[in-house]
Amino acid sequence: MDLNLMGITGDVGVGAVVGFIIGYALKKFMKIVMALIGAYVLSLFWLQQKGVITINTDALFNLTKQAAQTTLSLADKAIGILPGSTAFIAGFYLGFKKG
Repeated sequence: MDLNLMGITGDVGVGAVVGFIIGYALKKFMKIVMALIGAYVLSLFWLQQKGVITINTDALFNLTKQAAQTTLSLADKAIGILPGSTAFIAGFYLGFKKG
């Protein structure tokens, strides 16, 4: 029986690197979306303070909550379709933590 360790380590390395890149990118994407939602809400409150608009705060907070939940559910869906190798998961975790 011939065991090819070079092929195994190559696959593990690629899975870990791809997992790291995807985890890092996903966390950066989520941060950008959350920052945009926050900037939008702050701009609305600034316009209300200046007297330009009137805000129904209950409806606004429901809208922002829904947008945040949609972003998080998108992240859950992305995680659900990704491969499940141990190296990929470890790389994904490290990338997500680093991002």
